[in-house]
This record gives sequence, structure tokens and C-alpha cells, in this order.
Amino acid sequence: MAPFLNGFPNGSARHLPNNPSYTKTRFSDIPSALDIQVSGGDAEEAVEISLEELLDDPTELCTLLENENAEKRVWMVIALAYARQKKVDLGIDILQKGLRSLSRGNPKEKLEPLSLLCWMLLGKSRSAPRVPPEGQIGSEVQTKDYWLQAATGILNEAGRINPAFPPLYLARGVLYLLRASLQPPSKPITPGSIDHSERMESLRLAQKCFEDAAKVSSGRNMMTVMGIARAQFSMGRYADALEGYQEVLLKLPQLQDPDPRIGLGCCLWQLGYKEEARESWERALEVNPESKIATILIGLYYLNESSNYSSKDPAFASTYKKAMTDYTQRAFKLDKELPLTCATFGGYFILRRAWPTVETLARKAIELTDVNAIASDGWYLLARKEHYQDMPDLTKVNDFYGRADAARGGGDRGYIPARFGIAQVLVSQGDVDGAKFRLEKIIQNSKSPEAMMLLGALYAEEVFSNHATGNREDKSSESKKAIALLEAVRLAWKDPQKKLTPDLSVLVYLARLYEVEQPEKAFQCLQQVERMNIEDMLKKENLSKEELDDAYMSKLREELSPQLLNNLGCFQYQAEKHDAARELFQTALNACVKFGEKDNTIDTDALVTTISYNLARTYEASSQLDEARQVYEGLLARHDDYTDARTRLAYIELKQNPTEDGPKAIAALNDTDGSNLEVRAMLGWYLGRSKKRVANIAEDQEQKHYKKTLLDYDKHDRYSLTGMGNLYATYAREMRRTTDKEKEKRSNEYLRAVGYYDKVLQLDPRNAYAAQGIGIALVEDKKDLTSAVQIFSKVRDTVRDSSVYINLGHVFCELK
Repeated sequence: MAPFLNGFPNGSARHLPNNPSYTKTRFSDIPSALDIQVSGGDAEEAVEISLEELLDDPTELCTLLENENAEKRVWMVIALAYARQKKVDLGIDILQKGLRSLSRGNPKEKLEPLSLLCWMLLGKSRSAPRVPPEGQIGSEVQTKDYWLQAATGILNEAGRINPAFPPLYLARGVLYLLRASLQPPSKPITPGSIDHSERMESLRLAQKCFEDAAKVSSGRNMMTVMGIARAQFSMGRYADALEGYQEVLLKLPQLQDPDPRIGLGCCLWQLGYKEEARESWERALEVNPESKIATILIGLYYLNESSNYSSKDPAFASTYKKAMTDYTQRAFKLDKELPLTCATFGGYFILRRAWPTVETLARKAIELTDVNAIASDGWYLLARKEHYQDMPDLTKVNDFYGRADAARGGGDRGYIPARFGIAQVLVSQGDVDGAKFRLEKIIQNSKSPEAMMLLGALYAEEVFSNHATGNREDKSSESKKAIALLEAVRLAWKDPQKKLTPDLSVLVYLARLYEVEQPEKAFQCLQQVERMNIEDMLKKENLSKEELDDAYMSKLREELSPQLLNNLGCFQYQAEKHDAARELFQTALNACVKFGEKDNTIDTDALVTTISYNLARTYEASSQLDEARQVYEGLLARHDDYTDARTRLAYIELKQNPTEDGPKAIAALNDTDGSNLEVRAMLGWYLGRSKKRVANIAEDQEQKHYKKTLLDYDKHDRYSLTGMGNLYATYAREMRRTTDKEKEKRSNEYLRAVGYYDKVLQLDPRNAYAAQGIGIALVEDKKDLTSAVQIFSKVRDTVRDSSVYINLGHVFCELK
């Protein structure tokens, strides 16, 4: 591991110059003026040409040079002087005219001007657009590829004169590097195989050219070492590239343009030494305070550092501000066209919803970069910008996400955020199966919490939708997948290295999935939601839980969602913890009042009605019938058509006055709400306890009631079907069975009872009462004790009733 760390990334022990003026800068060898010998009559005179105040049109100057047969050095110096003032196009024109002038002499005289022309064309490629700008025709735009083709032509011409001319090796290596940057990323390959993609071949050729240049210079030309390191970095050989940059820095510590500290820091970053990478870039900034690359890279370091904090953590705001204000904004001021800065700054303006600015920055990142990953970031910015709109063009969004993914290689090596965006688009378009397929592919390669969360939610929604529509299709597999995915996300929250912000929706989904089969886990999920909400409120008030008493915590709980408190109360009620449930329902009612005070546009009446009803049921379960009656009457005073409240009042009346007012209340309820299935169920229950026993089941009042319900109201009413099964089982149990004919008749009655129970289980496979009825029939009619034990054991896990244990006890006695 020594080569990774011995490069002194902070610049120590390298004898680096403290005075930047010690270092040569580009064009520093170009004089301020140049004397040109002009023949006049019998004598020659020198004409001084200023290389600082250059003419906007060098035509006359070129004519003078042609007439005087100026040597190649003059043409090259003047061209470089124009390039120094960012007038590269004019410099290229001057060199081309100079080459035509020099064509009359020895061809070898053209080699150096050709080499310089090639470098200028390569420089134009760096600043040219990668793709035609939006709205412009490709044939009218001089793209990077256009300039690379022009540079290739010049190199070929120079190669025909002297293929062994040393500067050509270096230029050809840079040409291959730039060409590789325009080629698509490599596709995934099997381990151990060699990547023969077009891009990798270009990078290998670039490295070969730089190595040839290094041999010619006997290793003294540090630009060749820089080129080899750059090619190795692009091929993913970061350790080898690091050694190259270290060699340059040790042999030529004053070099700052290009700066090996930049490449050294990038290698350290890829190798996982992020702190050392930052130190290397900071040293580059010390040596050259105007380094736009070092500035934006340090900004990216702090941007990455901010991702380690929750958005609610105070450290996040300070770190993010440092990244964007101190570095990214400064880099943008240094160069508004730098693609990496544009892509980084675009993410900031996404948060600000400054859409025109995002569009401009994203287009610059795409059009000007020669790095595939930066082009990917530009497409991703455009996709997010369009996706954020109130009515997004999903076709365009999908296209942008696809381009962002393809720019990073696509497939398993693509850009996960873009692939996740495509999955979101598919969900919006209704292609849930397509979205699930893409999310599963993401999870196979990355275990992305966001992908697992969305896929888990899709499976959960499939389960909920199936239940809501009454579809009896088995969705247990989807339920298990949803739980596994969401629990994996929940577990990831506990990993301190990931520093993920918990999402309450994950817990809500899990609570709904656990509700039926594992209510205790559902309750735990909702309790975690409650704790997280309370912790957020305490953070806002700068309080700790240990400092608070129970009274303050109760007051704080009233700030929570009434729906959450109501659901917690329901789970406590199901667990027969009636005191805790009652406290939660009362807190939920207080929360409703506070919600209404905060926003009078919110209609809290429905919430208050539901929670009040639940509170009254809790009073009933605690045998506080007078309190329950008071709540029900209050509900009916506000909503006189609330059938459930009227039903419960009738039940309380029957329980308190079973002989007089109770039956009257039941009769009155039947008169007003006799078509309501819940009311009919209660009336059936009442008839079962108050009817006169008859020998013929057809004359039984309870049987007539259930039959009428099934014929006239709902043939799938499960309570009536179960009641019919119970009646036939009861009559069968009491029938005589001395003769074979009586036994057969009795068995037929059990069979009819089982038929009703079976119908209930078809409608509701989890109906424990119907299952228990079948178990009893198996014991009493078929003496099938083994099957009965299995049924009663499953029922015991669902129904908290002594009858289940009594039935099990009877069966176990028979089994011995």
C-alpha cells in the first residue's frame, strides 16, 4: 500500500516554490515584440511587430511575412501570440498560411509548424461542444469530433514527412485520449476477460504513444509521464496512475499547468483516500490560487462530505454551504464554461427550482465536456428538471434519464439514480411490472435503499389493492417480498456509516402489511413512528426526553397526528389493553382539537366521530357502560344517522335491561335500520339467545332470519352463513342416532353445516369461527381427531376465547 500514500499529497518535502512567479506559465516565452527584416532598396531594415497589441485582421501581416519569406519561427511565434490572447482561430489561420509559404522549401521545415497547428486544433477540440447545441443543425456546428478529425489530418501529413518526429508521439497520444472521451463507456465483461471495446483500444493506443515519446526523451519529458498516468486513470488503473503523478511531482515540483497534484488527488479519491485527495487539491490551490479545477474538486469533496449527514443535522447546512458558496460558486466565477462546475452548480439550482438556470447549466455540461460522467450528470439534471414540473413530459423525462444512464455505460455499469428515475416514470405511466423489473435489477447490483423502498411500496400497494377490491387471489408472496425489502431499508437506518434519514412511509407500509398476521409488529412500527415524531419536536425545542415529565410528554403527544394515535389505540384495544387504548383515544381527540385550531379549513369532524366511537367501544370493553352510553348519545346528537352508534346503544340497553327496554331497543333498531347487515347480524345474535327451541329447524326464528338475510340482502353475508352452519351443527348434535337411518340423517345435517362453513372460508380464508365449526363437525361426525387438533391449534392463535381451549381439551382427552 506504500505507493498509495507516499506521494506527499499536501506538498510537503517536495521543495515546492512558495513564490508562484518561480513557475513558468503558458506563453511565457513569447516576447512582447518581434523584429521582422524587410528588404528596401539596397539595405534591409527591421520592422517591429507588437505581439501584445495585435491586429484584429492579420491578413496584411501574413502578406508581409510571405513577401519576405519569413522563417518558420516567426510564423509560429506570431500564431502563439494570438493564441495567448484567446484568438486561437486567427493563430490557426496564420499557421496555415505559413505552411503554404513554407511549402516551397524543404518539407522538414514544416514539421514544427504542423506540430503546433495540431496542438491548436486539439485545444479547439477541448473547448468545442461535444454535441450540437439545442436547436442548431449539426452540419453548422464545429464539434469536438470536427476538430479531432482536423488534427488527425495534420498529424498524418506530418507523419508522411517524418513519422519519427518526437513531438508527434505526444500529440498523437493526446489525440487518442480525446477520442476515447467521445466514445461510449465499455460494456460489462466477464471477470478475467480483456476489454476490447473501442474506448479501451483508444486508451491503450494513447498509452503506447506516450511510452514511445518517453523513450525518445529518455524519460526526461514529464508530459509523457503525465499522459501515461492519465491513460491509466481512464482505464481504471488508479494505483499505477498514482505512481506516475508522484514521479512527475518529485522530478518537477514546480509544474502547475498541468498540475500533477490534481491527478494525484483524483487517484487517491478513487482508491478511497478522500482526506488525502482533498489535501492534494488544497496544495494545488496554494500553488495556483486561480486553479478552477482544484477549486471545484474541493467543492465536490465537501459536497460529498455533506451527504454523510442527515439534512436535519446542523453540520449538513454548514458543510453544504461551504461546498457551494466557498468553492463551487468561486469556481463558476473563474470559468462559467467549465462543464464540471456547471453540472455541480446545476444540482444546487434544482433545489432552488430555478429551471431556466438549470437548463442552461445542464446544456453546457453536456455540450462542452469531454468526460462521459459529466455528460451523464447534465442529462440527469435535465431529467430531474422536467420531472419536477407539475405536468411533466414523461417521454422526454424517460429519454433524458436513459441518456444519463447510457453515458455511464448503461446496463449493470450505468447510473443508478437515472435508472431509478426511469422506474419512477414507468410507475407514473402505469407500467408497474416494468418498474419492478428495473428496480430488481438495481437492487441486484447496488442494494440501493431508495430502490428497495420503492419496490417494497409497489409490492405492498399490490397487496392492498387486491384486498380492497375483494379479489381472493393469493398475494402472500408479494406480501413477503414487500416486508423483506422494507425491513432491509429499516435495518439500513441503523448502520452509522450509511447515515440514512428514516422515512416514516416505510414504517406505515410495514404496519399495514403486519396488521392481519402479526399485529404486535404492526404496533411496534407505529410506535417507532410516534417516537420519531416526538424526537423531531424535541429537537426543534432543544429538549431531551430525560428532562421531561409525564405531563409534558402527554401534552407533546397531542401534537401528533390523530390518525396515528387512533391506530395505536386500535392495536392496544385488540391486545385487550383497554386502559392504554382509552388513553390513546382521548389523546387523539385532543389532537383533533389542536389540529382544528391550527387550520380551520381542515374538517376534523370525521376524525372526531371515528375516534369517539372507538373510545366508546373501549369503555364498553372495560364495563364502563354509562360512559360508553354518554359518548354514543353524543355522537347521535351530531349524526342521528350513525347506525353503528345506535346499534351499540341498543346492545348496552339489552345488556342493562334484558327483559324490558332492551328488547324494545332491538325492535326499534330493526324498524329503522333493518336492512343494515351489521344490524341484522346483531338481531340474529339476539334471536339465538331469546328464541324458543323448536324441534323442526325450518320453524326456527333465527334460521328464518339468516335465510332472509341471505336471500333478500346479501347471499355472501359471512355472519349469516356462519350462523346457519352453527344452527345445523347444533340440530345435528341433538338428533337421535340409534339406527343407521338416524345416523345417516344426522350426518347429512353435519354435512350441510360444513357446507355453510366452507362457503364462509371461500369468502374469507382467515375466518376462525367457520374453521372451528368444521373442526367440531369433524370430531362429532367423522371422529377425525387428528385433523380437528390441527384446526383448533390454528384457531387458538387467532381467537381469544375459552371455547377454543375447551374444544382442544375434549379432543386431547379422546386422543389418549
